[in-house]
Amino acid sequence: MHALTRIVATIGPATATADAVRRLVASGMNVARLNGSHNTLAWHAATIQTIRQAAPQVPILLDVPGKKIRTAMLDHEPQFDAGDTIVLTTDATYQGSDKVVVKHPTLHELVAPGQRLFADDGTLEFEVTAVQGKDIFCRAGNAGTLRSRKGINLPGLDFGAVSLTADDHAMMAFARDQGVDFVGISFVESACHVAMIRKAAGPKGPRIVAKIESARGIENLEDVVAACDAVMIDRGDLAVETDLASVTLQQKRILEAAIRAAKPVIVATEMLHSMIENPYPTKAEVADITNAILDGCAAMMLSGETAVGKFPDKAVGLMRRVAAEVEPVLEPARMPQPQGDSTFSVGEAINLLCRTMPITKIVAVTRTGHAARVISAYYPRQPILAVSDDPGAARRIALYRGVEGVTLPFRFTRQSADHIADAIEYLWQTDRVSDADLILAAAVSYPRQGNRLNSIQIHKIGDLVEVLGWVRWSDASAPKGILKAIARPQSAETAHA
Repeated sequence: MHALTRIVATIGPATATADAVRRLVASGMNVARLNGSHNTLAWHAATIQTIRQAAPQVPILLDVPGKKIRTAMLDHEPQFDAGDTIVLTTDATYQGSDKVVVKHPTLHELVAPGQRLFADDGTLEFEVTAVQGKDIFCRAGNAGTLRSRKGINLPGLDFGAVSLTADDHAMMAFARDQGVDFVGISFVESACHVAMIRKAAGPKGPRIVAKIESARGIENLEDVVAACDAVMIDRGDLAVETDLASVTLQQKRILEAAIRAAKPVIVATEMLHSMIENPYPTKAEVADITNAILDGCAAMMLSGETAVGKFPDKAVGLMRRVAAEVEPVLEPARMPQPQGDSTFSVGEAINLLCRTMPITKIVAVTRTGHAARVISAYYPRQPILAVSDDPGAARRIALYRGVEGVTLPFRFTRQSADHIADAIEYLWQTDRVSDADLILAAAVSYPRQGNRLNSIQIHKIGDLVEVLGWVRWSDASAPKGILKAIARPQSAETAHA
């Protein structure tokens, strides 16, 4: 079933096999996510290899804990009733069962009696009653179980200036060495915070997904959106760090800011939470998915539903079905705002052409994916085939709404516009377009510098086949156009868009 909205599925114990990954792709997964807060780096390395082998074109998003405070891996997970005392400790060497180790070495210096804290996406509430050395004594506000590696939130607490820890640098080095496509950074607070992460990632490292989940991130929203490559709305922590009653309004505000900047947005947390245990969702969950699409999200994310849930394939498939029903009636109220980049003007023109002509597919000839991102941000109803001579870029493109990345077996050129026709022929040879398709092709021809679309072409594929004399590979021993393109020298000067 065709749908334009992307689906990000978390890979966990329930889905960390090649067969499970292939089933998720068949059900509609577009991006595979790994949660760096769970499991070991060795487990993640092995799972990344599994994903690459089972689904080489699927981009990988690795969530990096960043500033998020979590409980450690516990030998004993305490159960308690309202009013019971729970002792948290920052002593990482503690081995007993009377205290819960939390992974923040100076938390005991920051909290004071009367401070409220929450755990496990706000489902557990505590009040600090005393601090003794590295031990934090808390009174439980409700009954529950405090489990391993669950998040701890302290709304309003000032943790001081942002800095990257040794763990952050180690995780970023791991992401870079493993060649993951995106890293999701928790509790992003400012453009400076994004810049620090980008520097740690390196010039050829993964793209940055800023997770907006705190009051400070909301305060600096415009700057954060401008600095990152994509945005994730983590509603679990956002609801605790700000206000549960306003979390949906905050979601809409974040979406509006990102849409103006043509940055893709992932809506996350509990979208199909009931399907962790049940084969069917609640009606409220279906409504949640529907409204996220109508508000303009590029992607939706499944967490426990696919990581540990009993029905991972069914959850992905249900999300895909809802998206396919909603997208035909989507009339976005907001569009990107020009930012001194002519690509936005071309994107607006493409949007008009696609809404007034019987275009069936859009072809974006783009090295970096910039052009595909901008075109996608105008919400065309047609699928976008983004062809690139950079395999990494072609994979990352899959995060953009309605975009399929295609890696070309030849390099673009700056000396002519031949690569545009060659790219379209490659799509035809690989059956991604057919003779009946009326395509709009957007590209850079004869570029000088930068990401500047300067060419829009509209073609009936069947006409190109006839005029340019394309012959199917299976019907000819030496197809002219593609072999000429493949044989083109690997020039260092290539087109960018």
